Amino acid sequence: MPTKAELVVDARCGTGESPVWSVAEEALYWVDIPGRALHRWSATGRTQWLTAEMPACIAPRTDAPGQWIAGMESGLFSIAPQDTGRVEATRLAEVAHAMPGMRFNDGRCDRQGRFWAGTMLMDMAAGARVGRLYRFEQGAHAPSVQQDGFIVPNGLAFSPDGRTMYLSDSHPDVQTIWAFDYDTETGTPSNRRVFVDMKPLPGRPDGAAVDADGCYWICGNDAGLVHRFTPEGRLDRSLEVPVKKPAMCAFGGAALDTLFVTSIRPGGDLSGQPLAGGLFALRPGVQGLPETGFGGR
Repeated sequence: MPTKAELVVDARCGTGESPVWSVAEEALYWVDIPGRALHRWSATGRTQWLTAEMPACIAPRTDAPGQWIAGMESGLFSIAPQDTGRVEATRLAEVAHAMPGMRFNDGRCDRQGRFWAGTMLMDMAAGARVGRLYRFEQGAHAPSVQQDGFIVPNGLAFSPDGRTMYLSDSHPDVQTIWAFDYDTETGTPSNRRVFVDMKPLPGRPDGAAVDADGCYWICGNDAGLVHRFTPEGRLDRSLEVPVKKPAMCAFGGAALDTLFVTSIRPGGDLSGQPLAGGLFALRPGVQGLPETGFGGR
């Protein structure tokens, strides 16, 4: 089904990431990593709040309405937007990174409400395989390392039944998406295998979402595309956005049939993509699934 991307917000985010649709509020939240900001958009307008550290990934807290769990620079935080235009942040867990200069990157909750998030060295050019994938459960004192050896862990998503976990590495040297069998009782991934080798395809694998049919949507960074793969790893379609660096996608809207896409506004020449860093909407003819909050539904 052909679709045209529409600009929702000319946000000009340095790195717009982690879009999450709030069903209760009928609003989309997302972050700007280098801008140190949490954004909210709804039909009534747009709001933003500043954060002390760079936020990279967020998920709503079901045990604390109005608050979010966020993977930031030094660890995991609970953040609550305030009328002051800033968030109130409470550290939930500190993380001992493999080396200085690291932060969290992509993350979300599994279908049971456990928070998963990866870390990366901010100097991507170094190509250091020091990124780790963490799992954090309600009541835990610290997140546990579940996978390691990544450069830029990304594309985290779960199948509709929660029994398949997806993960990618965006670095130009890797550009691979993996699938894992996922034990929903213990929150343990196993049987890691290549789901899609993205090297022959346009764009590096970035942030992702899964639709109600079980298909996996992932942003093709540097190519201005969002790809849809079937559960068997077959490329089903590619949709265009008017910027080179789409970052992450999420389903939202009243019927969860709108695909929102955040993007990156790189420094330097922006000719041909003045809307870089904006929030876009596509209507691909399929529905998504509501996100599970931290702690479960």
